[in-house]
Amino acid sequence: MRKNLKANFAKGLASLFIIASFTGYSQEKKPVLSGKERIKMFSKQKELAESSPYKDNHWQYIGPTNISGRCTDVEAISPRGNQYTIWVGSATGGVWKSVNEGTTFEPVFDEMPSASIGDLAIDPQNQDVVWVGTGEANIFRSSNAGCGVFKTIDGGKSWKVMGLENTHTIGRIRVHPENSDIVYVAATGHEWTPNKERGLYKTTDGGATWDKILEIDENTGVFDVVLDPSSPETVYATSWERIRLKWNDPRTFEKTRNCGIWKSTDGGNNWKQINTGLPEAKDRGRIGIDISPTNPNVLYALLDNYEIAYKAKKGELDSYNRQKQDVIKGATVYKSTDAGETWQKTSGLTPETKVYMENHSGTYGWVFGQIRVDPKDENTIYTLGIWLNKSTDGGKTFTPIRDPHSDHHGLWIDPNNTNYIIDAQDGGISISYDAGETWKHPIEPLPLAQFYNVAFDYSTPFRVFGSIQDHHSYYGTVDLSYGRDRARQVEFEHTLGAEGSTHVIDPRDNNTVYASVYYGNLARAELDNYPASAKQVLPPNYPDEPALRGQWVSPIVMSPHNNDIIYFGTQYVMKSIDKGSTWEKISPDLTFNDPDKLGDINYQTIQALDESPLLHGLLYAGTDDGRIWRTKDGGKNWDEIRSGAVPQRWVSRIIASKYELGTVYLTQTGRRDDDFQVYVWKSTDFGKTWEDISGDIPVGPVNVIREDPFNSEVLYLGTDASVYISKNKGESWNVLGDLPFAYVHDLQVHPRDNMLIIATHGRGVFVMDANPINEKEKLMRRRRYEPEP
Repeated sequence: MRKNLKANFAKGLASLFIIASFTGYSQEKKPVLSGKERIKMFSKQKELAESSPYKDNHWQYIGPTNISGRCTDVEAISPRGNQYTIWVGSATGGVWKSVNEGTTFEPVFDEMPSASIGDLAIDPQNQDVVWVGTGEANIFRSSNAGCGVFKTIDGGKSWKVMGLENTHTIGRIRVHPENSDIVYVAATGHEWTPNKERGLYKTTDGGATWDKILEIDENTGVFDVVLDPSSPETVYATSWERIRLKWNDPRTFEKTRNCGIWKSTDGGNNWKQINTGLPEAKDRGRIGIDISPTNPNVLYALLDNYEIAYKAKKGELDSYNRQKQDVIKGATVYKSTDAGETWQKTSGLTPETKVYMENHSGTYGWVFGQIRVDPKDENTIYTLGIWLNKSTDGGKTFTPIRDPHSDHHGLWIDPNNTNYIIDAQDGGISISYDAGETWKHPIEPLPLAQFYNVAFDYSTPFRVFGSIQDHHSYYGTVDLSYGRDRARQVEFEHTLGAEGSTHVIDPRDNNTVYASVYYGNLARAELDNYPASAKQVLPPNYPDEPALRGQWVSPIVMSPHNNDIIYFGTQYVMKSIDKGSTWEKISPDLTFNDPDKLGDINYQTIQALDESPLLHGLLYAGTDDGRIWRTKDGGKNWDEIRSGAVPQRWVSRIIASKYELGTVYLTQTGRRDDDFQVYVWKSTDFGKTWEDISGDIPVGPVNVIREDPFNSEVLYLGTDASVYISKNKGESWNVLGDLPFAYVHDLQVHPRDNMLIIATHGRGVFVMDANPINEKEKLMRRRRYEPEP
């Protein structure tokens, strides 16, 4: 195996030298790593949008109307009665505001350079002043970086960036209860790379300038901060040493030392660690903290505890069908009654509660970590995990509150009436008037669904299919009965697949669907008999073979030459000629297959795959570790074709042209390297040489490129900000339509109905009439030699 790897590497290196003679000395694009630069880039995009000839083309939201998405924080104005204002921060859908206690909401952050929200804070002295920290601190696989802190002084009508652009993620914002100019911001830092901007910041002039008042190192940020309400110069903060690897979830390691709790009694000028009674440093992960307003000597900490609870059995699977890791103690509640000088463990002291707390966060404690103390009762606390949990005995026992959706990230408790609580979770927000006994849903779900992709069928009307983070896979009908510019908003229905899935629907019956399921599994079903017809179709490996590695969203391709042929990407290209009944590997491992990068998250996998519509057996593949390949003979021989200025980056899409045999398009995303450069490439010689066609597109990363099905000159591009169109094969680009800031993860053009479809990660699915864009009718007349009307 090692010998083959070395041989392949030598072959690839030699091919690079050969190709260099054809490509010349192309200059590599520099990564974009600066938050300040991203804000400048977004300003340029706004200018392009305002001058675009397509600025009036309308994106029509179609749903799903019955599914929301992950919300990260919720705040409300108290006391109720004078007004009923609620603010909601979402993971990738911006900030929303209601002035009627949730009956309706309006987006108020759509024109900002990020839609990823870490935390919100309302100024206690002026309720029109609201602070927004961008960049979700939960660091899910689908989290996105922010670009600083923003402030409104007019209730969300206008916003101003207040700095800290390079922090990327914000865990907490606290405004001084008596002085609006004093604000604390906890920055957890970059998700994927070390950075010196991690730490706790303070402003004393309303955000004009900032001082970093708590700094540990480039791998350790500050996640949570709380002020003593009786003495606001007393500040508590929690530090979090963490980084996400492409092949591992965030976790502690043997060398982890810097997760802990800190205290200052002089507004942050001086700090001391207050960890007496907590687990050893190497076992401390993310920590949430809160203080009792009725007794400020009482504090609670929710700690992600990495001490081993019990060893996992061989063959025992986790919720994603992977070998289960040893189970850690996980969520553990600690209490201090002496203002943090000492801590006592309160949770998990009986066998029943041990099991309860181990299941509290599904051992994914880095996702959670929020704790709240009832403003009127120091012994009543809430912890946020898979369920919202409540204790009335100071954290000794807990009862799950079965809110309508799981995975909870924010909770607001009315300080005047603590029965009134608002909960933010993966399904949106919920309101309770009886401390969680019952829940009221005064609004339709907020349009925040985080789609990874979109596919379509040829039903009449046609349907769109996609996978949604935290909700699994759904499909909905594109109802154009009121007109092509009046697509109806519809509920979506559950279908085959998972949270991260690719879907392919057989066009011959509009009924057979294929879906990738959790890290490289593949299933097939008949829609009219789902779920009974669902069947796993990949065969098992022999025990001495490497396990198949598939990405969270693994690529599936149905051959345009024979719809019985299915290709599927793991670390190999897999091929079936009989609709998935039997399979063969038609490639070697196309990744670097570095054993040091094989962890608990599948990595070193094929992420992008396509077959030429013009020639059977001409296939292209791109991997998440930056390799790019081509075969001209159906997989017998593979050539590596990354060359010139094309960097080693995650391949987000590779598309073989339907118009020119040698033309292929490639997009790359640097998100997992905290790189926001725009990588868009075109080759006209089967990938031997590559041309940068990103033009003046200012904002990356780039997720998808598509050719128009009627006009060979037209290309579409989906980025982590908008949709772009080129009408000259990539020589120049324009912003397409009136889309709010959105992470556009996939884009399709329905070839029969000529409707553009986009899947956004945080704002659901939109469609647009493509007739005015690609001039389909005019092209059809020309092809039929009909005169213009």
